[in-house]
Amino acid sequence: MPTSIITTDDLREFKFELLDDIKKLLTKQASGKLKKYLKSSEVMKLLQISPGTLQNLRINGTLPYTKVGGIIFYDSDEIQEVMLSNRIHHKID
Repeated sequence: MPTSIITTDDLREFKFELLDDIKKLLTKQASGKLKKYLKSSEVMKLLQISPGTLQNLRINGTLPYTKVGGIIFYDSDEIQEVMLSNRIHHKID
């Protein structure tokens, strides 16, 4: 497994990408464009995560979900709460 070195520039870029994603999520919700309940594929697209990452978030209890007849739904309000509660404030010089 190759080793990758993460620089402060990489972290800064990741921070800005994540903040942009959160802003988009909040803007969609504020404008009423975001549905109340999202399917797994919609959550993966919204958060730009893989199916495995989404499964891990379910398994470890990070992301609440509801299963109805084999289909998994996520409450968009709960996704927003998870994003805000896991927000990390760093000072980057």
